[in-house]
Amino acid sequence: MTMKTIALLVALLCASSAGFAQQTKTAAKAPAAKAAPKSVDRFAIPADEKVTWHDVRETDLEGRAFPDAERKSYFDRLPAEADGKVTPAVWGLSRDSAGQMFRFRTDATTIYAHYKVTKAKLEQPHMPATGVSGLDLYARDKDGKWRWVQVARPGAQEMKLRLADGLDAGEREYAIYLPLYNGVEFLNVGVPEGKKFVGLKPRAKPVVFYGTSITHGACASRPGMVHTAILGRRFDVPVVNLGFSGNGRMDQAVGDFLVRIDAAAYVIDCLPNMNAAAVTEKCVPLVKQLRAARPDTPIILVEDRRNTDSWLKASLRKHHDENHAALKAAYEQLVKEGVKGLSYVPGDHLYGDDADGATDGSHASDLGFHRQADIFEPFIKAALGR
Repeated sequence: MTMKTIALLVALLCASSAGFAQQTKTAAKAPAAKAAPKSVDRFAIPADEKVTWHDVRETDLEGRAFPDAERKSYFDRLPAEADGKVTPAVWGLSRDSAGQMFRFRTDATTIYAHYKVTKAKLEQPHMPATGVSGLDLYARDKDGKWRWVQVARPGAQEMKLRLADGLDAGEREYAIYLPLYNGVEFLNVGVPEGKKFVGLKPRAKPVVFYGTSITHGACASRPGMVHTAILGRRFDVPVVNLGFSGNGRMDQAVGDFLVRIDAAAYVIDCLPNMNAAAVTEKCVPLVKQLRAARPDTPIILVEDRRNTDSWLKASLRKHHDENHAALKAAYEQLVKEGVKGLSYVPGDHLYGDDADGATDGSHASDLGFHRQADIFEPFIKAALGR
């Protein structure tokens, strides 16, 4: 390497060092990047917002079928005496608030909620927290039809939040559905100070649903999306949800409490938790138990829905076929014996025919619940004499 070449390399290295030093100096003088703005929880209640709170217990809830004095907790679905009479599983599940609803009128453009659920687990692997532990708000539109407004998105056992804001001015009726798979310790509904608020008493003669986890609400995205709630809105009638996840089995002990409810109709939808032998053993006695106590109340028997993967599983098809045959035989026996006021809902198409009506093959998605409601509708209509 010649001296001329070496000198050239040294010059290039010096130039590079000077350039790096200049870049470092420039970078050091550059202003610090601004911190990202903090996210704002649009459901949070600002400290200066003045709210008037109303305890729902001052008015009462629809979907509660037994008097306060008979309950361990205000939000239980069965009375305290059921503890020890029904199975431990049914008793524990009866403490979920599924199907209960609070109605009120207000002219507020913002609606608040403050509530606490009993269980720390707010969601399930196949069901979101909005359905398991959320509150679901509906309102009547100008034509008197129920329309969805907003849902609470629980992130803790106790939530104090703006349930809905920016609503159009005007007085209207609202309804809040309570959590499906959690219990409630308390629920207060709020409106801005000075706004009208009137709690509405429960309406009489509910449609009573006795069933399984599907009736209980698995796996609706929101409490208002269960077929029981959908049908309640369509017919504008109160509903009592006695779905017990994994434990809807046509038990006489549950029947002892069903007969105490002055129902517009009973819907018995237990087959997903039963096999053909259990249906044969229990269906006729349960129907006769209801009919003896309530001679004129319509009773609707519902076949098992078909799992959405049963098209590919012979064992499931066999199970459903046998269940359906057992229920049909029980129904025909009851009719032959002169039991009046019975109707029968086929189960083959409850989730539709495209295998898209369930979250996990067994439990309904929102789509599956809507499809069930469509099939139930004419039977409920006839039972109600509409």
